Amino acid sequence: MDLSITAILAQDGIATGAIYALLALALVLVFSVTRVIFIPQGEFVAYGALTLAPLQAQKLPATCWLLIAMGVGCFVAEIAGILRHPSRYRQIGRTLAVLAGKYLLFPVAVYALTQSVLMQPLPMIVQVALALLIVAVAVHFAMVGLGLVMFGAEGGRA
Repeated sequence: MDLSITAILAQDGIATGAIYALLALALVLVFSVTRVIFIPQGEFVAYGALTLAPLQAQKLPATCWLLIAMGVGCFVAEIAGILRHPSRYRQIGRTLAVLAGKYLLFPVAVYALTQSVLMQPLPMIVQVALALLIVAVAVHFAMVGLGLVMFGAEGGRA
């Protein structure tokens, strides 16, 4: 075995070990605070890597579409909650504007940012930050949407 192959394998092993160590640390931190084992932690890592790969190839990641779809889903779920209990919302116009900005405009802005920077090569740190932003917002919207469907807009008060 050649010394260059040994160096490549060592680098790959160190990188893989660092990822596993960070994942284990994240699981331990979440468990120590909440006493809940956060099973989807691995999906954050997988979606992050699978979002970074197309960014490095200067292609639009599929998670951008997930981001927009989940934002629209959350907006519709919030609107359904408002329509069920309109008396609980004093300023419906302001509430709708805030919800539209949060669930529709913000995902579209992240999508547009991603689309605009694809034509130029970005430094690795910018690619990683963009991938983490896309994944974090998409997963957040997915969890908020599921929470709205399961628990309703009023949560535990209903």
